[in-house]
Amino acid sequence: HTMQYHPHGDASITDALVAIVNRGYLIEGQGNFGNIHTGDSAAAPRYIECRLTELAREELFNDAITEFAPSYDGRGKEPLILPVKLPVLLMLGADGIAVGLSTKILSHNFKELLESQIAIIQKKPFIIMPDFPQGGLMDPSEYDHGNGKIRARAVITGKDAGKLIISELPYGVTTESVIESIEEAVRKQKVPVRSITDFTSENVEIELALKNGTDPTTAIKSLYAFTKCETSVPCRAIVLRDNRPVETDVESILRENTALLLVTLKRELELKLQNLLDALHAKTLVQIFVENRIYKKIEECKTAEAVETAIFDGLAPFRDQLRRDVTKDDIENLLGVRIRRISLFDINKNRKEIDNILKEMDITEKNLKRLNPYAVSYLTRIINKYAKDYPRKTQIASFKEIEVRELTARELEIFYDKQTGYIGTNIEGDSILHCSPYDKLMLVWDNCKYKLIQPPEKLFVGSNLIHLDLYDRDKVMTLIYTHEEFTNIKRFAFGGAIMEREYLCAPEKAKAVLFSDTPVETFYVRYAPAKGQRIHQQIFYPEQVAVKGARALGNRMTSKKIRNWSVTQPRWWEATEDSPPGTLF
Repeated sequence: HTMQYHPHGDASITDALVAIVNRGYLIEGQGNFGNIHTGDSAAAPRYIECRLTELAREELFNDAITEFAPSYDGRGKEPLILPVKLPVLLMLGADGIAVGLSTKILSHNFKELLESQIAIIQKKPFIIMPDFPQGGLMDPSEYDHGNGKIRARAVITGKDAGKLIISELPYGVTTESVIESIEEAVRKQKVPVRSITDFTSENVEIELALKNGTDPTTAIKSLYAFTKCETSVPCRAIVLRDNRPVETDVESILRENTALLLVTLKRELELKLQNLLDALHAKTLVQIFVENRIYKKIEECKTAEAVETAIFDGLAPFRDQLRRDVTKDDIENLLGVRIRRISLFDINKNRKEIDNILKEMDITEKNLKRLNPYAVSYLTRIINKYAKDYPRKTQIASFKEIEVRELTARELEIFYDKQTGYIGTNIEGDSILHCSPYDKLMLVWDNCKYKLIQPPEKLFVGSNLIHLDLYDRDKVMTLIYTHEEFTNIKRFAFGGAIMEREYLCAPEKAKAVLFSDTPVETFYVRYAPAKGQRIHQQIFYPEQVAVKGARALGNRMTSKKIRNWSVTQPRWWEATEDSPPGTLF
């Protein structure tokens, strides 16, 4: 039957039907309509049945105010636009692409949408947030009124010792895809899961057995960080307005839906008032026709024109009791009154029915004059009748950002084999540090060259490496180096650097004497003996040096040749010898 309105086959019709059934608002199905949790597809169209829900039957259709057009083959008529009073676009959501643009509008909660419409009518503030059939958790802090993104998470709880249960999935994820992502993370040793068992049927239940000694809280954080237990869902609200695509937001869409609701309610009230007027006119005519025995005047008429004239003349004295003029259609209706109805006519019953119509007309006219309160009453009635069937399924929460580096801070161990000159995770040598795959490492050589790299499996650096640590662009370093005949000191921060590019933190052909990433309070110097030399030892205070950029030259310490140096008072220091503080130039 649907193909009478859609000439492109039943595949797209079936897909749309299954999607709407699984949303649950407008169509209820019987048979296998697939599973939104597992991603299983629906049965063939011949094996499924469906019907409109009560909500759809009552609120989606009204033939009297619907504009129809011929179907594609002219054999029937189809509505151009259904006079829908509900914000269906935001209830169901939409996802589609076209040439040069795409739209993704997330689904929202039925009750919250209608409550927000009431707030719009009453000119009060409102907030609407997405709600998904799968449930799960959602952080809408970056939702940006439907043009940002939301972060969705699975609901993960502890079961027994060493076990976790996934009971709800994030939006857009199935049990199959989440299990595949967990298995991939296990292979990469990102999550401490020993086994996965899927008990999902009507409800989601994925059991995860953790490795011995695993902290469940840390395991849950790892699942959110490295698997599809957490997803980011971008959204963009593009709709057709006056047959043109426009970018808007969910609040504006709901305001337009609410304006359309008021227009539709007004049209329905006007139609109802017109029907009541017609019913009042018809009952008043019948009452006049029977009570005043006007039907007797047509007994001697021999032609249809004479009958019509007789009835017109008989009704003329009673024109002031009618709301409008008598028409030929009214005459035809009167001539259709059966003799049995005339003989059994109950004047009191007819008058009571007329009184009821007049009361109903009075109420309808008042509702037309007070359309906003009437709309609020209508929405309240809908909420009271249907909201219990459509509770919120997705919990709104604020997610703390999971620091992936923190979870993997000790995942890699970097070794340095000074004899071969290699560093990396896959070599034998001295353990230097633990780090994350997401960290960056800073290398510094004794020729004052430095380079920023990713943690390597194996990398040749030579035997003159003097610094290997995690990169911190703002950490203050102390460097004492010799260049030509002078010894210089500088304090600096690396700042920004491009990966795998070599830089110099001292002039070309400089030689590092001291490189430290911790504060150096004192620097004890013993000079090599020289003819006429009066000062043989000095103390310098590096923290007097201003912090500059990595390419700055620093301050000159001395032109004398240094024999010994130390950052703490050494045994060779002569306490009784004259040792003036060093001067930095």
